[in-house]
Amino acid sequence: RIRKIKLKRITLIVGHYGSGKTEFSVNEVIRLKKQYDKVAILDMDIANPYFRSRERQEFMEDLGITVHHNSFGYDITEDLPALSACMKAPLENKEYKVVADVGGDNAGARVLNQFKKYFVDEDDCEMLMVVNANRPETDTLEGALYHIDTIERETGLKVRGLINNTHLLRETTVEDTLKGYRLCRAISERLHVPVVCNTCQEHLVEELRRVCAEQGLEDLTIYPLKLYMRPTWMDRK
Repeated sequence: RIRKIKLKRITLIVGHYGSGKTEFSVNEVIRLKKQYDKVAILDMDIANPYFRSRERQEFMEDLGITVHHNSFGYDITEDLPALSACMKAPLENKEYKVVADVGGDNAGARVLNQFKKYFVDEDDCEMLMVVNANRPETDTLEGALYHIDTIERETGLKVRGLINNTHLLRETTVEDTLKGYRLCRAISERLHVPVVCNTCQEHLVEELRRVCAEQGLEDLTIYPLKLYMRPTWMDRK
C-alpha cells in the first residue's frame, strides 16, 4: 500500500556512496513542493563530483524550489569544496521545508558540523539513512550498522529513520526492493528506529503492491521514485 510519509521541517539525507541519496532528495523536494510554498534543497555533497543534486538546479528552480550548494552559486558539477553561507537562510526560516543532500559515508557527513546548531532540535530536524542493500559495504546487517555508527560518531547526530533504496539502476526489480526491506527491518529491530519508506521505481509500483498483498507485507510503505539524476547514456542499450 502507498502511504504518505511525514518528515520533520529539516531532513538530513545520509548514507553510503552510491546508495541513492541524491535521487531520493530530489524526489522528496519535488514531492514537498506540491504541498508547501517554500521548499529548499541543500546540496551539501562536497566529497563526490558525480550525481549531485546541483546538476538539476535549473529544473528544480523552474518548479519553484530553492537550491543551495557551493559558494560560487553556479549550476556546475565540478568539485568545489566550499559551501555557501546562504544555506543558513532556509535553515533559519521556519516557513521552509528543507532537504539536505549530504555526502557519502562519515567523510561526506562531516560537513554537517559546520551547520550543526540548526540540526540539534529533534522536533525540527531528523537525520535519515538511505540504505542500498546491493552496495557491497552495506549488503549485510553488520556493514550497514558500521556505516550508521561512523556517521553518527562523526556528526554527533543520531539516525532517526531508514530509507530502503535498494536498486540496480534500470536493472532494478521488485525483489531488490524486498531484499532491502528485509535488511532495513533487521537494522530497525537492532537500532529501534523506523523504516520510513521503501522506494520503488514508478513502473514497478503496481507489481510491488501485488507482491506485498500476496505476502502480507502490510508495513512496507511504498515511495514511488522517478529517476531524475540518471544520465541519458545509461539508458542506451
